[in-house]
Amino acid sequence: MTASPSEPNNEAGAVTAPGPDANRHSGAPYDLAVVGAGSAGLAGAVTASELGLAVALLDSSPQSGGQYYRHPAPALGAVRPEALHHDWSAFTGLRRRLAESGVDHLAGHHVWSVAKEADGTWTVHALTGPDGCDGAPVRIRARALLLATGAYERQLPFPGWTLPGVVGAGGAQAMLKSGLVLPGRRVVVAGSGPLLLAVAASLSSAGARVPAVVEAAGYLRYARSPRALLANPRKAVEALVHGTALARHRVPVRLRRAVTEVHGTDRVEAVTVSRLDRDWRPVPGTGRRIACDAVAVGHGLAPQIELATAVGCATRVLPDGTLGLALDGLQESSVPGLWAAGETGGVGGAELARTEGELAGRAVAARLLGRSGGAGPVAGLRRRRDRMRAFADVMSAAHAPGPGWSGWLTDETDVCRCEEVPAGRVREAVAEFGARDARTVKLLTRAGMGWCQGRMCGTAVACLAAGGATPEPSPERRQLAVPVPLSTLAALDGATDLSVDSPT
Repeated sequence: MTASPSEPNNEAGAVTAPGPDANRHSGAPYDLAVVGAGSAGLAGAVTASELGLAVALLDSSPQSGGQYYRHPAPALGAVRPEALHHDWSAFTGLRRRLAESGVDHLAGHHVWSVAKEADGTWTVHALTGPDGCDGAPVRIRARALLLATGAYERQLPFPGWTLPGVVGAGGAQAMLKSGLVLPGRRVVVAGSGPLLLAVAASLSSAGARVPAVVEAAGYLRYARSPRALLANPRKAVEALVHGTALARHRVPVRLRRAVTEVHGTDRVEAVTVSRLDRDWRPVPGTGRRIACDAVAVGHGLAPQIELATAVGCATRVLPDGTLGLALDGLQESSVPGLWAAGETGGVGGAELARTEGELAGRAVAARLLGRSGGAGPVAGLRRRRDRMRAFADVMSAAHAPGPGWSGWLTDETDVCRCEEVPAGRVREAVAEFGARDARTVKLLTRAGMGWCQGRMCGTAVACLAAGGATPEPSPERRQLAVPVPLSTLAALDGATDLSVDSPT
């Protein structure tokens, strides 16, 4: 079962965008379309394929692995790409299974919309090429859909965060993993969440000087959930590995502190680090200046669920205030025929994502083939998933932003970078014009109307609109998950249809 006689790209099992005449036929739909080739998507795709389903695996990247297992292109000649990864063998095992499977890996496919048809099948709309602007639009038909779209970084603004040299914590790690480059020579790592330790350890091992890891939260909340800790000893091992690396490079970890200002003219020259109270308000007189030429900052991750919410999938509020999909015991969403795995249901790491992906793959196969996906394996996967998901909820609560963080902001601090909307204008919309939610603020100030569609500023705008209270997660649905040229929408009738050559 192949999508088309396309040219292979640089990874076994992947195919590039089809030519203009490829697969223009109304063949049978795939059994399963999987969106996202990270840990969850790979596990789901290969599991379903091994159980007998015809599977299409779509991902915007030219390589599998997602954000967690991002790795250099072969042209860079990296000798040991595994040196920058934890649990690399799990990924290579999935990649081997993908190469040996019948999965059609459609690399360079940017999925911008999914739709459920009247006959119960799904249509997946994608753009092709490195930036999604090459060739004609593509449609993939499937009997079931598995979303493994991952998450994106949550950012909280502070004075100076638009200076060159300020990058996302995950962005700094991506630069290193995929491009073998550092964001700077002297990098302060700041924000909140366990990702900071991994980023600082990677940067230090690669030759950067890390003056400090600045963690806004603490780790005492973990101790309040001893059962979750004891049930997940691998997490303690991971923390020990990162902690050992930081100790070896003499990197101090400063808890209950935040970067509250970045200094510099043309780029970062230094940061001010302030101590925080329990609500994340800066304590006056505690600011300390640290010289650096880059800042890697992030306050956790937010599930990327736009494709799911656009078709009406129910969500749940996670312990850190973000929204994740509401899923049943077998990873199916509230919309029948749509499953999800990995960070879409809440951020929990690669091992949890792989477990959920395999569980979803088995569940889809059982539904479509009319037979059990293996009672023993499914029960074991569900126990493992529940154990790791419990720890993920503890982690989410421990690093949830406190309500006082907006005290970092001056009125001149840009909150929405795309539309250059400063905090003062947002506060004015709240105080003078009665805005009480992010949507109303957007209508009054254009905050969130730019290229990123609020992914960078959404959390900040919602918090400012709530005026210190707990912000309401945005219920809005986006029909387009990524920016789409008007020419693409106009050409939908001539879209390339990808399908299997014959029914399974």
